[in-house]
Amino acid sequence: MIVSVSNPLVREVCELQTRKKVREETGLFVAEGTHLVGEAPRELLRRVYITEAYAGSPEGSALCARLRGLTETVSETVMAKMSDTRTPQGILAVIRQPGPAVFPGTGGLLVLERVQDPGNVGTLFRTAEAAGFEGILLDEGCADPLSPKTVRATMGAIFRLPFRVCPDLSAAVRSLSDAGYTVCAAHLAGRSLWETALPRRTAFLLGSEGSGLTEELTQLAGCRVRIPMQGSTESLNVSVAGALLMYEHLRRALTDAPEGGREH
Repeated sequence: MIVSVSNPLVREVCELQTRKKVREETGLFVAEGTHLVGEAPRELLRRVYITEAYAGSPEGSALCARLRGLTETVSETVMAKMSDTRTPQGILAVIRQPGPAVFPGTGGLLVLERVQDPGNVGTLFRTAEAAGFEGILLDEGCADPLSPKTVRATMGAIFRLPFRVCPDLSAAVRSLSDAGYTVCAAHLAGRSLWETALPRRTAFLLGSEGSGLTEELTQLAGCRVRIPMQGSTESLNVSVAGALLMYEHLRRALTDAPEGGREH
C-alpha cells in the first residue's frame, strides 16, 4: 500500500491532474470514479489506484475483479491528495491518451473554437456521441479535453468519440470543405435552422461562450445558421446550442433514412 504523499507515483498523478503540459508530454491523463474508470478501455489503462474501503465495497469489488493486475492500493490520505474532487470515490486511473483520431467521413462533425468552459466542452462530447456525430475538432484555445473537469463532464464519451486538437483550426476547416463537408457556422446573423439544408456530412462551427466565432473562421463557412428564439433572449449556452444543432441534424438523418434504418 502507498501511504506517503511524497511517493513518485503520487506526484505523477498530481501533476497529471493539474498540468496540461505534463499531460501533453507524457501522453497520459487521469479519470476518477467507478463510472469513468469502468468505461475506460482496458488496453489504455496504465495503473488504477484504489483505497481498501473502495475495494471492499460491492461496486468496488466487482470492478477490481475486472481490473486484476492493474490496481495499486493507497491510503485514504493519499487518495485525497491525488483526487481532483472534494469527496473522492476511492478509485482513479492513469490512462494513456487515445491514438490519432480517425473520422469515417460519412456523418456529422463538431468544430469548437475557444470554448473555454470544461463543463461545456465535456457536455458537447457527451451530446455529440448521443446524436451520432463522428467526432470533434477543437482549437488550442478550448478547454483541454483531457483535463479532470472536462473528462468528468464527458461521462465516458471521451473514450468513444474521436477528437483532434488542431494547432491551426482554420486549415482544418478548409480541409473539411475540400473533403466535401458542408461547413455551417452557428451565427446570430445566419439563416434559420429550420430553413437550412443539413447534409449528413455537415460540420458545425461553434465559438466561445462570450463572443462566438471569430470572423476569420466564420468566413470559411459555406453557410451560417441561427437557432430561432422567442422573447428577448439573444443567445444560448454553447452546449445547449450545440445540442439543438446536432439533434436537428440527427432528426433529418433519421427522417431521410430507409424505413428499416429509422428508430421508433
